Amino acid sequence: SSNRTEFSPLTFILTGIPGLLMSSYWMALPLCCLYLLMLLGNCTLLWMIKTDHSLHTPMYYFLSMLAMADLGLSLSTLPTMLAIFWFQSTSLRFEACLAQMYFIHSFSAIESGVLVAMAFDRFVAICYPLRYASVLTSSLVRKAGGAVFLRGICVVLPVAVLIKNMPFCRSHVLSHFFCLHQDLLRLVCGDVKVNSLYGLTVVVLTKGLDSLTILLSYTMIIRAILSIVSQEARAKAFSTCISHLCAVLIFYIPLIGLSITHRFGKHLPPLTHTLLADAYLLVPPVLNPLVYSWKTKQIRRRILILLCQRG
Repeated sequence: SSNRTEFSPLTFILTGIPGLLMSSYWMALPLCCLYLLMLLGNCTLLWMIKTDHSLHTPMYYFLSMLAMADLGLSLSTLPTMLAIFWFQSTSLRFEACLAQMYFIHSFSAIESGVLVAMAFDRFVAICYPLRYASVLTSSLVRKAGGAVFLRGICVVLPVAVLIKNMPFCRSHVLSHFFCLHQDLLRLVCGDVKVNSLYGLTVVVLTKGLDSLTILLSYTMIIRAILSIVSQEARAKAFSTCISHLCAVLIFYIPLIGLSITHRFGKHLPPLTHTLLADAYLLVPPVLNPLVYSWKTKQIRRRILILLCQRG
């Protein structure tokens, strides 16, 4: 039957790691450690930027937005991860699954937008250094941050509304320990053309357009760096971009891999899909604080001061 009322309440069955028992605590422990590392790293970044007035600059304001997006992205999947790997609870109500899907895709779009804002920050700093303070004012940073968060919140909302009214009559087993739009569409027995088209449009207008904007920014940044005569000044200018470049690669490589496998890798083992999805949602929030702590002198110095004070 294609009538949802027969499944009352409608629930989905979440999948842990294919081939592993739900009670595999040796897998749950590393996952929990990753979440703890993510919380510690991003909360430390936010605390340092808030308390250290030398970090009250556009670059670090955008970095704090990235940390908040990372926190939101990871915390969206934390409840179901704990439920599956620690309490062996695999069932999830449709409403909870829908909410989780919405927050995952919203924070993902927000993170992509923040990376664009950070690319613009590096573009102005390197291509127009004398105009940096006059262009990237506090007002502009606030407006840019508000626009990025508003876009992420609004653009994903129709995705949730469209799928909410779809009939689910096939197997209710999902491929991951969290809910993704592509995974839910696979279980719909009605016409999903509108859902698929809008979902594709959202991806193109957010992550697709964002990646092209970042690429264009770095094309102009590289041209500006190559025009610098001094080898030392050229290396210094490029070093200010390394952290952001790492953040872009950490975010987009798993995302592209996941998108390709969802559309063209149906013959691949389920473990491949699971690992790529986990990497997409867990790797950037864990690695971004480490990358910025390692490559950014001000943050590294601040961490060393804190460690010395505690020592």
